[in-house]
Amino acid sequence: MKKSLAFIYGIICYGVFLETFLYAIGFVGNLLVPKTIDNGLPGKGMSGVFIDVLLLTIFALQHSIMARPAFKKWWTKIIVPEIERSTYVLLASLALILLFWQWRCFNEIIWKADNPVVQGTLTILYFTGWIIVLLSTFMINHFDLFGLKQVFYYFKNKPHDDPEFKTNWLYRIVRHPLMLGFLIAFWATPLMTLGHLIFSTVTTIYILVAIKFLEERDLEKSIGQKYTAYKKEVPMLIPFTK
Repeated sequence: MKKSLAFIYGIICYGVFLETFLYAIGFVGNLLVPKTIDNGLPGKGMSGVFIDVLLLTIFALQHSIMARPAFKKWWTKIIVPEIERSTYVLLASLALILLFWQWRCFNEIIWKADNPVVQGTLTILYFTGWIIVLLSTFMINHFDLFGLKQVFYYFKNKPHDDPEFKTNWLYRIVRHPLMLGFLIAFWATPLMTLGHLIFSTVTTIYILVAIKFLEERDLEKSIGQKYTAYKKEVPMLIPFTK
């Protein structure tokens, strides 16, 4: 029963993530969904900016703190280790849902592309960014990354090992293609409003800080010399650079 419940829990967490991911595409791109980055609660002065930054900070803190090895070591003494990743995914999704719900819109125009060719190019880039994000998850291990593999193995009484360090496809071009995809999606827009600029700027700062000072340090500690050599050969975010 315990293992069955863990498996069901993992599926539910993945379902919440999948819906949140799809909503995020519509939210950032102002497409189809009820509330978007430019269509929702109106922002008012610095209080609105503070709310938006706070919402992004909540997501950033949850995303960073719960991903650290020290936190995982403590957390898995409280919960079943096999649902640790699913819980992380669920809480990250809930943080994003809170952001979608309470985001304050600032519709002052920073730039607007009137040329149809430029508009089309930026729209294609936008969707390309999201495709890169999705493909990057499968180039490592999509179902491990989002907790399904752990709960499935737990349900089937199979031992689960951490994924092997691999440099498949896009990971041979940049070390963090998933984050590169997010950056492309967040900045490639034919209409950049002040609210969208706040979102893109804060998320970019978070991504750069998290990669440089958190994620890569953890990877070097866990993988060792192999990752250090990888850093020397492959650029962090900008393809074909040192």
